[in-house]
Amino acid sequence: MTRALIAGGGVAGTITAIALHEAGHEPVVFEAYDRDSEGVGAFLTLAVNGLDALVPLGLKDVVRSVGFDSPRMSIGLGNGTRLAEFPLGGALADGTVSQTVLRSDLYVALRDEAARRGIRVEYGKRLTGANQTDTHVTADFADGSHADGDLLIGADGLRSRVRTIIDPDAPAPRYVRLLNTGGVADGLDLPDEPGVLNMVFGKRVFFCHVVGPDGRVWWFANPARKTEPTPSELAALAGETLRKELLDLVSRDRTPATEIIRATRKIYPAWPTYDFPTVPVWHRGRMVIIGDAAHATSPAAGQGASMAIEDAVTLGKCLRDVPDVERALATYEGLRRERVEAVVAAGKRNGDDKVIGPVGRVVRDFFIKRFFSKPFDEDPNAFMWNHRIDWDEKVAA
Repeated sequence: MTRALIAGGGVAGTITAIALHEAGHEPVVFEAYDRDSEGVGAFLTLAVNGLDALVPLGLKDVVRSVGFDSPRMSIGLGNGTRLAEFPLGGALADGTVSQTVLRSDLYVALRDEAARRGIRVEYGKRLTGANQTDTHVTADFADGSHADGDLLIGADGLRSRVRTIIDPDAPAPRYVRLLNTGGVADGLDLPDEPGVLNMVFGKRVFFCHVVGPDGRVWWFANPARKTEPTPSELAALAGETLRKELLDLVSRDRTPATEIIRATRKIYPAWPTYDFPTVPVWHRGRMVIIGDAAHATSPAAGQGASMAIEDAVTLGKCLRDVPDVERALATYEGLRRERVEAVVAAGKRNGDDKVIGPVGRVVRDFFIKRFFSKPFDEDPNAFMWNHRIDWDEKVAA
């Protein structure tokens, strides 16, 4: 049995722990924050490829219990034109479709499930360093404590400490020139079908909303920022200041964005968008990174959480089937790198369509309309949705 130290108790770290537990190993999760630090209220849509990967871990229904069905997306322009509507990755064999869920709800559900299965989680453990020998790893924490294990897994996100321990020359995240914000609006009566993601390339901002089963409207917006904002600039862009800017950005669009923003009591503080075109070193010896630590992708891909889930399941299989830890980590990278870098590239392309000026918008809208005016045999993003991982298939080093 391998003792795996997992830095990071978010979605990636918790699912990795559950996958390793299913594979017969002993995972221990070290989370930097306290148990009650359950993250911001932003939401995500979990794609069918990620949901399918959860099936052998017995987690699909856990996710569905806190989310709602999002079977389709609708694409439109700021002038009110609806261009197309198509399945959001299709459905699994049992009819399961993509799920929209609050990130904090997903985190709590997975955390509680890990606890139910007897997986050990330690809170308030911020990783500061790590050392390894040929046989084990020692992790050091800010509170002065240490932990020993057979390997260290960095599921510690965009600003991963494990990534820089593995490779001090690791690249910094790339700023994608977009901010993210959103919220949940109450008291509206929109005519939209519940669960359908209504995406609009507006005249000055990309806006998406979805009506939940209870009538509340979940939404996000991507204001463009050519230069990366400083923490003080982000702090100044909050509350009613942010609401005012968003209302100005959507004011020229023939969409319900204005009434949605006005009906939102609390707008999420804006945060920048980043990705990693490539991270050259994923593993060294008995240390490895997964999820955003290895391949953060723009939310425009709609695959961040699903990529983390695929990582977790693939790593679990590799450590189950390849007896040597270092060879297992190398095999994991070989199975994942090409796919995740393709997804990151797709997310960058999708995001670039949101960052343009007035002239560029006219050109963009022309080509978007032209693209959707022609029938196409397959969704260009099908390679993302259609990927499947067979948990029972043995991995060869």
